Amino acid sequence: METRVAVMSIIVEDENMVDKLNAILHDYGEFIIGRMGLPYRKRNINIISIAIDAPQNTISALAGKIGTLSGVSVKTAYSAVANDEQA
Repeated sequence: METRVAVMSIIVEDENMVDKLNAILHDYGEFIIGRMGLPYRKRNINIISIAIDAPQNTISALAGKIGTLSGVSVKTAYSAVANDEQA
């Protein structure tokens, strides 16, 4: 199955959504390459970057689930690099 490398930028403005966001990210943990979180206390927000290697529909599903959370926004940037993994 072809996979893509992408980076998701997530901004959390509602701290009450952190547990739900973490649960969603946990569900997709097998695809996540790395994660970096930055609390920006001056603005009372959290900024999270996720590097992911997954099929296109999996990346879209993850972004869609995150996007449904109130007070959370997500944008995805895709690499042109695709990999056709055959076992």
